[in-house]
Amino acid sequence: MYKDGKNTTDSTAAPRVSFEFFPPKTAEMEDQLWHCINRLKFLSPEFVSVTYGAGGGTRERTHNTVTRILRETRLQPAAHLTCVGASRAEIDAIARNYYDNGIRHIVALRGDPPAAAGGAGDSSYHPHPDGYGYAVDLVAGLKRLGDFEISVAAYPEGHPAARSLEDDLDWLKRKIDAGASRAITQYFFDNSVYERFLERAVRAGITVPIVPGILPVTNFAQVIKFSAACGASIPPLMARMFEGLDAEPETRRLMAAMLAADQVLELRRLGVQQFHFYTLNRADLVYAICRRLGIAEVRVASRG
Repeated sequence: MYKDGKNTTDSTAAPRVSFEFFPPKTAEMEDQLWHCINRLKFLSPEFVSVTYGAGGGTRERTHNTVTRILRETRLQPAAHLTCVGASRAEIDAIARNYYDNGIRHIVALRGDPPAAAGGAGDSSYHPHPDGYGYAVDLVAGLKRLGDFEISVAAYPEGHPAARSLEDDLDWLKRKIDAGASRAITQYFFDNSVYERFLERAVRAGITVPIVPGILPVTNFAQVIKFSAACGASIPPLMARMFEGLDAEPETRRLMAAMLAADQVLELRRLGVQQFHFYTLNRADLVYAICRRLGIAEVRVASRG
């Protein structure tokens, strides 16, 4: 049995959760985001993270969203920060600004170049000549700037650019040794992939929590595209369950809820105590799954 990469667990304890959002581009999307935040905030997440676009493309929107969460709710926000498209001085200034504004949790990532995200042009990664080269460098730089809590990414099926699974695990170990206190996985759909990854991580000497990233699927065609880019496998049974449902959105939603609930309940039986949900700024499925996990609402007043 496993508890966040360790071999002990308390099956009676309520699981802990965190949620990921992305910064809105339009007023309509902002309304949707805040509906999502206001629906999920009463589930007492440990933290909520806000993503950062390729090449820093959402830098201002990320900052505005994170600071508003801190200002208007009792949630603890974590800001994504990447190495792409900025010098060390620029990234340090962003990090100091976060720290001075009370945001002490950073999700430190290498990041993808804009072409990789947009699907056109050169998708290979080239470090900024005056920047942090990789996430391990960013983690070390952040720890020099302040006492940040730092989360990093983990890839149970290997980063697409990794030379091997062993090499990829070595990079994760280096990020932990540089000061990261938590790893959050890329989404996966086969729990045996995560279980084997935990076993390899423990053997490699990684003792920090490795939190499974959970993605409830409603748009299966889109997930196929995402998964091809990030190296996540899709079990044949899952593909068959979504087959022929393109024109049946409600059935797809029921299928998504059932599959994700089954996945997290199985992980609970393996002893997993923490889950990080990729919400896609939609609350209903994540809310339902959390309630299925036994997480009750705790009503607290907002700030201000």
